[in-house]
Parts: sequence; structure tokens; C-alpha cells
Amino acid sequence: MLRITRQTDYAIVLLTHMATRPMDEIHTAKDAARWAGLPLPMASKILKTLVRAGLVVSHRGVKGGYGLGRRPDRIMIREVVEALEGPIHITDCAQGAGSCEQEQGCPTRVNWQRINAVVREALDGISLLEMIAASPRSGLLRVEAPALHDTRV
Repeated sequence: MLRITRQTDYAIVLLTHMATRPMDEIHTAKDAARWAGLPLPMASKILKTLVRAGLVVSHRGVKGGYGLGRRPDRIMIREVVEALEGPIHITDCAQGAGSCEQEQGCPTRVNWQRINAVVREALDGISLLEMIAASPRSGLLRVEAPALHDTRV
């Protein structure tokens, strides 16, 4: 079965929550842990990973915390998955030439590479905004106005 890790799932939960709030709102790791029902160390670790990937920005100081690095319509789910899991490769041969011992005589290699490309393309075709639009709790009308007028790309 193909699955993303819980950490990646939690990252998407944290990001979707941030995306339902005004773009300039700052969120503490403690608040993020509370919304997602996560232990604080796990939420902090995920947020730091998202900062390194440029999906979240960190604000220092007494009123510091985290905010989205870009508008929700500019953050693609593939970026989130790859930030936490690394490049998407369903099989070793999907990584490219020389990544599998059986590569030369494998009759399925080309099709696994095609499948991998389709999965990556599908994840690249869904934005954070689309993830929250499908949620009944999203408050989409509230999200769209401030998020889409923000200058961050």
C-alpha cells in the first residue's frame, strides 16, 4: 500500500489550518500543536521542516511564531510531501538510471516510471487552497479574499 507518513499528514493539517486564517496571522508552535492534537515537539519539528522548505516562514521575538510562506493557492501538495518525505519515487527504478540492480532486464521499469510521473503530477496539481476548499470547516470565503491579495508568491 502506498502511504504518506503521519508526519506528512500532520504537516498538511497544520498548513491547511494556517491557510484558513489571514495571511499575516502568526501562529505559535504551541497553538499549532493544540489545533492538530499533536505533542509540541512533533509540531515544532514539522514546522521547522516546513520553514526549511520555504512553505512556512518563521517570525522571531516575543510575538514570534510561524506563518505561511506563500499564498495557499501557490503551495502545492507535492511540495509538502517532498519537504517531509524527500523526492517521490514509488519504486527504485522510478528514481532514474542506475538506481536499481534489475534495471537492464526489467520489463516493468518504463511503466513504473510512468506511474511515478502521474503520481507526482497529481500531487503537483493540487494546491493547499484546494485542500481547504474541500473541507466543510474551511471558511473558504474568508480564506480566498486575504490570501489571494497577498503579494507573497
